[in-house]
Amino acid sequence: MKRVVAFIFFLLFYIKEVVKANVRVAHDVMTPRHHMTPAILSISVEGMSDRQLLFMANLITMTPGTLGLSFTDDYKRLYIHAMYIDEDLQALASELENNYGKRVRDVF
Repeated sequence: MKRVVAFIFFLLFYIKEVVKANVRVAHDVMTPRHHMTPAILSISVEGMSDRQLLFMANLITMTPGTLGLSFTDDYKRLYIHAMYIDEDLQALASELENNYGKRVRDVF
């Protein structure tokens, strides 16, 4: 039952994130000046199972404005290309680890 509840909360969280990202990308496309500040960052995925790694990379890639690039050879870090870096890279990496990583671990 705990996983079902975690899945429902994850689904709601993910829908909110996708809508937010779509609005931001659409706004950037529709305005004459681009607001992109792209960067590549890495997040810790240490201790995740193969299934969790699969979902983590796919969910990040399906969110507009982010793209999962590659795992390190030891599968402890995931490299991500992000179109919008509003904060420093470490803050965004920490946010992704906490928001996506923790939820993926809880659900899967």
